[in-house]
Amino acid sequence: MRAPLDTSTERARAVLDGIRSIAPGHVTTYGDLSPEAPRYAGAVLAACHDPDVPWQRVVRADGSLAKGERQRRLLEAEDVPFDGERVDMRAAWMEPKRR
Repeated sequence: MRAPLDTSTERARAVLDGIRSIAPGHVTTYGDLSPEAPRYAGAVLAACHDPDVPWQRVVRADGSLAKGERQRRLLEAEDVPFDGERVDMRAAWMEPKRR
């Protein structure tokens, strides 16, 4: 069994800070948060239990949702535009701030 990911490392904090930089009504992708390893961004999110991290604003590169209807409801409440089942990335995408 793998040990839980440490979200206090500099690399993990950079991912979390990037997520916090995304304004309501916008999204970013796992690859934008961690270009060298998008799955790392997902692992950081899975290990993070901070309610101040707007996890719902992180979507797949094609605009699809990793957390389904729960994520969609939260994004719709922020007026994120959708095109069918996916976020309209042309309208909603925002580059995260980098350290």
